[in-house]
Amino acid sequence: MAPRKKTAANGNIEARLTALRADFDALQTDLKGLYGDVGQIASERAALAMRSAEEIADRAVALAEEAAKEAKVTALEYKEEAQEWADENAEELRGYVRAQPVQSLLIAGGLGVFLGAIFLRR
Repeated sequence: MAPRKKTAANGNIEARLTALRADFDALQTDLKGLYGDVGQIASERAALAMRSAEEIADRAVALAEEAAKEAKVTALEYKEEAQEWADENAEELRGYVRAQPVQSLLIAGGLGVFLGAIFLRR
């Protein structure tokens, strides 16, 4: 009767090993499917992130263009104001130079020396 126990035990072990192999095969198949699903989801997420980044970049470009337009308008306004100021004060400056030619010449010479010293240091 001892041999029958071994045979029954061996059969039981063989049945368990066969079931375990089947479970491992099923697990391997499930893992392969899961790997494919994860890869697909990762690809979809990457594509979504890329689309979001492109949308943000497009919005940033639009905002930059808008800011550039506003800066151009502001610069033109400042240019016009400076031109008006120069036109208004040019005649007064001419009158001062005509009234004080020596002093005006000395001031202009001093400015020339100052600017020359600055540019020569470069």
